[in-house]
Amino acid sequence: MNFTTSEENYIKCIYHLQQETGTVNTNSLAAEMHTRPASVTDMLKKLKAKKLLQYERYRGFKLNEAGKKVALEVVRKHRLWEYFLVEVLKFDWDKVHPIAEELEHISSDELVQRLDKFLGNPSFDPHGDPIPDRNGKIPVLNQLNLSEIPVKKTVTVSSVSNQTAQMLEMLKHYKIALGTQLQVNKKFAFDGSLEIKVLKQSPCIISEQVAKNVFVHYEL
Repeated sequence: MNFTTSEENYIKCIYHLQQETGTVNTNSLAAEMHTRPASVTDMLKKLKAKKLLQYERYRGFKLNEAGKKVALEVVRKHRLWEYFLVEVLKFDWDKVHPIAEELEHISSDELVQRLDKFLGNPSFDPHGDPIPDRNGKIPVLNQLNLSEIPVKKTVTVSSVSNQTAQMLEMLKHYKIALGTQLQVNKKFAFDGSLEIKVLKQSPCIISEQVAKNVFVHYEL
């Protein structure tokens, strides 16, 4: 079954929202898609007609198994293209998201499989998000939020949850990227900020908001 770019964008958005909340409502989807609830309702009718949604009375809606399959295919293409743009074409990690938003709608399955093979079947994209395989299986990464890490423990950055260009630009300023080793020197109770020390860099202060968007490998 073929889907329009708009339909794929909605399907992907519903998938991400239901990962956070379990079910999705019209208003939250409208806010995320920056559109009117009436437009969302029209799209939901189309997706329901294509048998991609299931409704839960008084709670909202979510993708059924067929809908999740479509969503994971779009997510897979998006993250593979981000990997390609960063690792092969050497784009900065804060520049690739909008480009991948366009490339994710290419429908050729053969192209996607060849891209995956060419890249060496990567498991994670440049921001640390897992790349679903061709069967929709998602690799699991054990990680903790930076704000949860004990002081004086050396950890390695594994992913970033807020991937806006502004956030990634800030991390680049602090010399923080995937694979960066750092430790928390001090936690400030007043506002939750942290003093961190990146390997071979001077200590710096990051806000609680930034810290909660950075995840690290950490062995208990």
